[in-house]
Amino acid sequence: MKFDFSTVSWMMGSQRIHPTSIVSPEAKVSKSAVIGPYCIVYPGSRIGDRTYLESHVVIGSPTTIAELGEENHVGPGSVIAGPPQDLKYRGEVTKVIIGNHNEIRECCTLNAGTVGGGGATILGDHNLVMSYLHIGHDCHFGNHIVLGSGTLFGGHVVIEDHVKIGGTCSFNQFVRIGQHAFIAGDATVNKDILPFGMAQGKYAVVRGTNKIGLERAGWEKEEIASIHRAIRILIMGSDTTSEAIERIRAECAPCSGVEVLIEFVNSSQRGIAK
Repeated sequence: MKFDFSTVSWMMGSQRIHPTSIVSPEAKVSKSAVIGPYCIVYPGSRIGDRTYLESHVVIGSPTTIAELGEENHVGPGSVIAGPPQDLKYRGEVTKVIIGNHNEIRECCTLNAGTVGGGGATILGDHNLVMSYLHIGHDCHFGNHIVLGSGTLFGGHVVIEDHVKIGGTCSFNQFVRIGQHAFIAGDATVNKDILPFGMAQGKYAVVRGTNKIGLERAGWEKEEIASIHRAIRILIMGSDTTSEAIERIRAECAPCSGVEVLIEFVNSSQRGIAK
């Protein structure tokens, strides 16, 4: 995101922090960051260069810390690093860590991590988080992700790079979404979604290959064809998972995407949605 301070100068004049906002002197706020009206920034939090909080944004809490990198935009009413909604939480100091160039729209909530989950909820770089969306404690999200409005993530969800998710989806705790996956709107996900797959349904299952997404990302046609063949072997027929992997190694042209698929399946803890 490239933020132009002139777009809010009518509201704030030459000030970088609106006088109605409360910013702890113990917070680290870049001199180029902009904090709009009625925001609260708690002690220990960090706001990086050219990051813009619109209005009524809460950063951190009395027991949790938010760290935002450069050129992030946080929409009105969002709460970053609220305490985890976990009955095991006892007020330990934990975090939300947000990278650079993220767009977080209206009324989103990102809960801090728990000690048992590593202590941090993480959002990488160049992500679009649409409105009214909840990210639970200890989630780890990568880069170049699009998350549709009204979607809910339970704790400990992992989303790899370049994933696209439609609106009003729900994700059970501990599920993992592989890179370049596409999940249609109104899906409910209770198992791991294959990299490069297209998933839909309640509960969601992988129904095909995200060919268009791979083409747009610059993958070669031969690689896409090999990935597509591997996904078909995994999701169709009566083969066990180990039998399907043996077939993939025998029948699919070797490429990095096929190896990613095999590694993902072998490391899955909740099972593959197919």
